[in-house]
Amino acid sequence: MWFGSLVAGTAAIAFGLSSPSALAADPFRTDNQHEIGDKTEAAFEAIFKYGNYTEAREYLQQAEESEANEPMVHAMLASMAYLNEDWDELKTRAELTRSTGENLIEVDPLRGHLYTAVGHFLEGAHTVTTQGIARGTPTALRKLQKVFSHFNQAEKISEDDPELSLIKGYMDLLLAVNLPFSDPAEAISQLNTHGSPDYIAQRGIALGYRDLGQYTNALEAVDLAIEEAPNNPELYYLKAQIYAIDDRDSESLELYSRTLEYAEQLPERLVQRIRFEHCLVEGNPGPTCSERVGYD
Repeated sequence: MWFGSLVAGTAAIAFGLSSPSALAADPFRTDNQHEIGDKTEAAFEAIFKYGNYTEAREYLQQAEESEANEPMVHAMLASMAYLNEDWDELKTRAELTRSTGENLIEVDPLRGHLYTAVGHFLEGAHTVTTQGIARGTPTALRKLQKVFSHFNQAEKISEDDPELSLIKGYMDLLLAVNLPFSDPAEAISQLNTHGSPDYIAQRGIALGYRDLGQYTNALEAVDLAIEEAPNNPELYYLKAQIYAIDDRDSESLELYSRTLEYAEQLPERLVQRIRFEHCLVEGNPGPTCSERVGYD
């Protein structure tokens, strides 16, 4: 089950020339920026800083016309397809993430290898999701070997790069949480030290600590993320989950309600899941909550 958990944990995050430029649109770096694209950057911030998927989709539609060779465009559309359970779209976007990443290797080897890795990972996610764990895992594991091969190539170029550290840190942390005899401390350190933007790095750390059952550390991390992105409802959703798992139901219910105030800007399937969890924390049985919110 660990690969399925890894897919779910990173899908929401997985997403020109490498040269210093005051005009570069780069949400990851303040120095030695890479040319990513204004519309791509705007979509990235709409999703990860503001949790506004409606606005992000508009930016991504524009980016498909003007920045179609940017693999992060297709990676973000793949993550939205995953959230909406649109498996055909996920497959298409995964393939486009990989192919545009491969094409980018010649001009920007670091990001080219990084998004080739992301593309392979997304293709593995599609396989596991559509074929199931038993049938899909052998193919997904072969994909995972290619993922780490391209990560290694990217690390040879700049092992402390913020974008690489962010994406690889998420993946390493979730692997460590879900595999026995693995130590998540290194992945947490990578996210904490080199991951950027901080509101995404701390969100990943909070997810890791949540899954490790270290709820105090998880709350500290999510609070740091909220300081940097106070208008992102997904951060309040994560904090609500942590409170719920820690049996702090009244605090959890307050945050679930706050999250649902932003329902119009979130994916419909995600809103259903939030309503379902909210219903459970209220003390209702699962079948009642499923029927009430139409979530199965």
